Amino acid sequence: MKILMVLTSHDRLGNTGKPTGFWLEEFAAPYYVFKDAGAEITLASPKGGQPPIDPKSDEPANQTEAMARSKGDPAAQKELANTVRLTGVKADGFDTVFYPGGHGPMWDLANSRTRSPLSKASTMQASRSPWSATHPGF
Repeated sequence: MKILMVLTSHDRLGNTGKPTGFWLEEFAAPYYVFKDAGAEITLASPKGGQPPIDPKSDEPANQTEAMARSKGDPAAQKELANTVRLTGVKADGFDTVFYPGGHGPMWDLANSRTRSPLSKASTMQASRSPWSATHPGF
């Protein structure tokens, strides 16, 4: 199974100036569920490269086993640091598209022109190419 995980590139919480990004647990937990099931995962983001992590998601009180596993996994860290640019991705090469949550996706993914071909393709092929998001903003 081939899964596309689309992460945010947005790093500011509106006009507050506070940092944001994707919620680390909402990436790490599904990432390892998919990996452990033998899925081939591609990480993408609008800008490519390292997507911003919401610093609140990485506070000591929010730590989980999946987050610790991710931090200790050099291969996962390398994949995360080198997401592919979303404009170069075609949904028809994947079995599903997954959007990890956080506040960042509400800015660059909820209304993104770069995201719309992916969600349209997934919606049109819903019977064989479902998509999912972990944030209520979608």
